[in-house]
Amino acid sequence: MNYKLIAIQIGEIIKWNTSKNEINRIAEATFSFKRRSFPHDSITAERAQLLYDWIMSLATEKMNNDDRSKLLIQFCKEIAGKTNIDAVIDILSKNGLPYNLVYKDELDVFLGREFHSEVNKHCRELFLQGNYFHAVFEAAKAYNYSVKEKAQSEKDGFNLMMDVLSVNNGVLKITKCITETDKNVQDGIKFLSSGLMQAIRNPTAHEPANTWPISKQDCLDILSFISFLFRQLDNAQYFKI
Repeated sequence: MNYKLIAIQIGEIIKWNTSKNEINRIAEATFSFKRRSFPHDSITAERAQLLYDWIMSLATEKMNNDDRSKLLIQFCKEIAGKTNIDAVIDILSKNGLPYNLVYKDELDVFLGREFHSEVNKHCRELFLQGNYFHAVFEAAKAYNYSVKEKAQSEKDGFNLMMDVLSVNNGVLKITKCITETDKNVQDGIKFLSSGLMQAIRNPTAHEPANTWPISKQDCLDILSFISFLFRQLDNAQYFKI
């Protein structure tokens, strides 16, 4: 574990976004030991040096390595705040810290949504990496593919959904399409599915991620929506016309 590199890299990220008092407050709330001094010639910012001293103090403490890793992750995530959390998680994971510990909070959030198995399969790793744009894109593509496969159709996207989920001529029936309520539900799933293609899949397919950002909260909400559609599709019956 290269604690020096971790300390330097994270120090460079947070030195403009936090204060010395905040670094000390978080460190003293996290650690039970006193900070020692580890001067480093290449570190010129006082806040970066302070963070370096705390992390190197942790590195030299006598304790179980797993406990040390947990403390380091806890301290770095608290220091990062919402602004720098993705960058800090990336540094920690690339420098040898246990994957399950680094991503524990994000994994708990993801699993807590109880997404459909297809969303979990296609999107879990992307979400944990903070790649919300592509997590949403993959989920929408997976839903489109599953509808095509179940409907045995060559159509795609908006046209696919409008055709195969149609009340009158569609080959996939979410309901029996007999009562007015049946027909309303069937139409609703058709329009929700076609809307997913227009509003989510198409923009993420054609727009660069930098110009079409998707936040963590939006990502979770969209994945929940796609999970709902997948569960409707699971219950759909195929009727050859």
